[in-house]
Amino acid sequence: MSTGPSATTGNTAGALRHVLSHLVTPLLMCVGMGLAYLGAFHAPQPHDLRVDVVGSGPSAQVLAQTLQDKGDGALTVRTVADRATAVDHLATQASYGAYIPGRAPELLVATASSDTSATVVEKVFTGVAAGQGAPLKVTNTAPTADGDPTGQGIFFLLVAVSIGSYASVAVIGGAGAVLALWIRAALAIGASLVVSVIGAAFAGPLFGLVDHGLGGLWAIAWLYSAGILLIGVGLHTFLKRWTTLGIMVLFVMLNFTSSGGIFRPELQPGFFGALHSFWNGAGFVEGVRSHVYFGGHALGGHLLVLALWFAVGLVMVALAGLAERKRREAVSGGAPAAAGERTGNRAEQTVGAGLAKPAGAGAGAGPGSEGEEDAEQEMEEAVGV
Repeated sequence: MSTGPSATTGNTAGALRHVLSHLVTPLLMCVGMGLAYLGAFHAPQPHDLRVDVVGSGPSAQVLAQTLQDKGDGALTVRTVADRATAVDHLATQASYGAYIPGRAPELLVATASSDTSATVVEKVFTGVAAGQGAPLKVTNTAPTADGDPTGQGIFFLLVAVSIGSYASVAVIGGAGAVLALWIRAALAIGASLVVSVIGAAFAGPLFGLVDHGLGGLWAIAWLYSAGILLIGVGLHTFLKRWTTLGIMVLFVMLNFTSSGGIFRPELQPGFFGALHSFWNGAGFVEGVRSHVYFGGHALGGHLLVLALWFAVGLVMVALAGLAERKRREAVSGGAPAAAGERTGNRAEQTVGAGLAKPAGAGAGAGPGSEGEEDAEQEMEEAVGV
């Protein structure tokens, strides 16, 4: 019987279908990343950016109202009685700039809140001072650590911790598919501990992103990482090889863009600003800022956000456990499985991380080989931001 050209053609066609089916994931990543990053960052414009004018007389009131009107929604301007009140507003992130008019005008900013927001405010009030014929003195009431002069180091720490977390999901879900769910969940907790320690090492001794509060930063990083890993391990039971795409949507595309690490919500479109109030990346970034630079102001709210995401992870793992038990019961028909059935179930778990091989490709390979190949495929997809 001939197995020449026709068999080769069949193998090629099957392999081509296999490659094309897997190309869907990176193409969807491309579309998603473009929509998310360009949608969030391509044209930052202030809206309702809160600033203060220091003074209680008519001239201060007129200046505040003039800025409010000219801003056309870009600024929310109010007057405060004195410099101490303005400093307190900056320390509690109730405002992002305070202008003190006079012969020697002064602008107060807090770059630890957001360097980009401080830059926008400085640009506005430099023009105001120039109109009064006086140079502007800028005072930074909450500077960042020497190792993080732009104030964006916390954002890039978020990126590192997130990649370590969601890439670990692919490894645990793919290569560890044969393991019991409780073991996979334990591995997730263990991986989150390692990732958070690495993140603390980056933030402290390696790059000096923070000059104090490193223990608290580690705890915040662990809670953040553990939430991602538990959610990912739970989702893997349902999404299989699509888990990587799902995790990237949740914890890269929507997460990095709404974190406030580059631009705060006041400089972004409303969609990303709304996500900032409850997404876990924002909980991490704002939690670290609060802990390190603002004396823990509003830290409880940010920790609550991270704790709720962690709780969602626990729920996802529980749901995955129920789903996997139902699958085992369906395979065994509710009766004790025979040895052959148990072997088949284990093989099914092994290949569950990805797609089956195309027909005619590697006919002699066993189920374990398929599982290893698909697990590797899934882990290879867990890259890039």
